[in-house]
Amino acid sequence: MTATDPSSFRAYDAEAIAQYFRWRLWTLGWRVFQILWWLGSFALGLQLDRWFKRETINRQRRAIQLRTILTNLGPTFIKVGQALSTRPDLVRKDFLEELTKLQDQLPPFPNAEARAIIAAELDYPPEEIFQSFSPAPVAAASLGQVYKAQLMSGEIVAVKVQRPNLRPILSRDLYLMHWASGWLARFLPLNLGHDLTLIVEEFGTKLFEEIDYLNEGRNAERFAANFKSDPTIKVPAICWPYCSHRVLTLEWIDGYKLTNAAQLEGANLDPDQLIEVGVISGLRQLLEFGFFHADPHPGNLFAMADGRMAYIDFGMMDQLDQLTKETLVDAVVHLINHDFEQLGKAFVKLGFLTPDTDLDPIIPALQRVLGDALGAKVKDFNFKTITDQFSELMYEYPFRVPAKFALIIRSLVTQEGLALSLNSDFKIVDVAYPYVARRLLLGETPALRQRLLEVLFKDGQLQWQRLENMLTIARGETGFNVIPTAEVGIRYLFSEEGRHLRQMLILALTENDRLHTEEVQRLWTLVKDDITFDRVLEAAWGALAGYSLERAEQVVPVVGDLRQVLKV
Repeated sequence: MTATDPSSFRAYDAEAIAQYFRWRLWTLGWRVFQILWWLGSFALGLQLDRWFKRETINRQRRAIQLRTILTNLGPTFIKVGQALSTRPDLVRKDFLEELTKLQDQLPPFPNAEARAIIAAELDYPPEEIFQSFSPAPVAAASLGQVYKAQLMSGEIVAVKVQRPNLRPILSRDLYLMHWASGWLARFLPLNLGHDLTLIVEEFGTKLFEEIDYLNEGRNAERFAANFKSDPTIKVPAICWPYCSHRVLTLEWIDGYKLTNAAQLEGANLDPDQLIEVGVISGLRQLLEFGFFHADPHPGNLFAMADGRMAYIDFGMMDQLDQLTKETLVDAVVHLINHDFEQLGKAFVKLGFLTPDTDLDPIIPALQRVLGDALGAKVKDFNFKTITDQFSELMYEYPFRVPAKFALIIRSLVTQEGLALSLNSDFKIVDVAYPYVARRLLLGETPALRQRLLEVLFKDGQLQWQRLENMLTIARGETGFNVIPTAEVGIRYLFSEEGRHLRQMLILALTENDRLHTEEVQRLWTLVKDDITFDRVLEAAWGALAGYSLERAEQVVPVVGDLRQVLKV
């Protein structure tokens, strides 16, 4: 094995791969023929449809043909199909719908080869490591297969074994893709948005991370640490002495497939509760931890007998930095406010649009597509619908989907599809939107408090209706308690950090005698079932502790006015 042999690569290195394959034409020739034969037949079919005016009639047939071809071309192209299924900037809508059905199930490779890989990687054959080892894999996929085994110490484990020669196969295909992308991009009738070679490199990087099983083990432990205080989430423990780059041994999970409604019913598990656990855990990954599971399909999530949700397979993960998390919250805030000008600027910050993009024609388009997403038609919202509508904008305007957000979209759409399989009437926003509202209202961090202010104030004016709407949404059917929000708000109001808010609030209350309007009364009516006026005062006096008596006395007349207005 030489230093440039792809079998030795632990991370994707386009230059090193090119150096190895550039002059090995005999290795590439047959593969090029296979790819050209399959994809050429697909392209010819599309052209024949155009010539004979059969594009509409054969649209579904061609979408199915594309999915079949990618499956036949093997692991790399199966992963390409999965990645393309989340790229509305690269694939037209009818193909996109078919690619979302792409399955990565393949026939298992021979057990003798799997045993040989275990022996080579762990220095001992399976019979010397395990009390028992299943005679056949319990699951097989494009990149590896899984066996059920028992350690000498008695623990039941899952042993994941990578397919033979996977790195050279992937490296060869990625080299061809990288080479082709350099000259093919200008001929493609697609709005790529940026250099196609960058897409190939992003794809290669994530694919090599996914096939490094030691990296997967570290991902699992990090994910488990994030949810260590969450009693609804289970992550299998990693058995590190029996792991390598190509073999991963982890705790066996006994659970039920989320797509098997009969099994869930037989185990007395509530599908709606499982859906809520999945959605909330997904939102926490994105908005709290920034470290998220990018492939929550039915094979990677299991319902346990005690009601917990078990996550497995941590090969496809990604990390969001703090600025991206905050900008995501910004985007949600602007969507709540129907502030599409600011939403367009958020898309620039997130990388969906380049900084030099003219937003003037895009803002009305965003309003047309997203205007009702979280408004009057909130019950009709689903991510699949929004993705389909948004894909239309990809061809009209210079949008692109950054790699991280392709994975986020994949995660959200996959999770929503799974939820709909459990409850066809489920709307993910029923859980997601109240969660975001509660997080903003609770304001645990300075960043979230700042975002809440951006919701409540516009051009220096307090937006009473927005606050009322958020409180209504946050409460919903979840029994949201307003007291923590009031306490956090009052503490913030009288802190140094809240100096600017105090000024704006005083202006808002005094302008046009707003304190004696119906708006304050309406808000009090909204929250009075959860919080008493005396409880508000108690929190206020606590917040005033340490301030001068003069400062406290300044509050008293306002309190008196509030008592009169609110009739308490």
